[in-house]
Amino acid sequence: MTWLAYLILALVTLQRLGELVLAERNTRRLLAKGAHEVGRDHYFFVVAVHAGWLIALWLLGPGPAIHIVPFVFYIALQFARVWVIAKLGERWTTRIIVLPGAPLVRTGPYRWLDHPNYVIVIAEIAVLPLVFGLPIVAGFFSVLNAVVLWIRIREENQALAAISPS
Repeated sequence: MTWLAYLILALVTLQRLGELVLAERNTRRLLAKGAHEVGRDHYFFVVAVHAGWLIALWLLGPGPAIHIVPFVFYIALQFARVWVIAKLGERWTTRIIVLPGAPLVRTGPYRWLDHPNYVIVIAEIAVLPLVFGLPIVAGFFSVLNAVVLWIRIREENQALAAISPS
């Protein structure tokens, strides 16, 4: 692995750990306001897919070349990720936390998509392994992620429909 590959993986790992800290803080705040968690049973699998993806990237390690086109696309995805997190503000978490009475966010990327964060995650899981020339890792974790997101989005949509006017 080259120093650049190590740097990229270290930054992605630190980003994910920082997001977990932010998500936990936001979760505690939302629960204190009367929110509740939905889909707790599948959360372990969400974490397992993401952790496995990162571990696979660290273990399988890229060769000396970084593929620039997927790298540039991955960087662009990070700007989109920040936009999504900023638009949700304190309501952004890695869990499904429902705050009764709170209106759905319909600004920023939420004007066009119900779940822009999931679109970004789908792209990230597929694209980052391609930066290192690992298409099998991209495909494998994309399939695992699709299964988890199929369950998660269904549960999230049901929970939001139960508290939101049509």
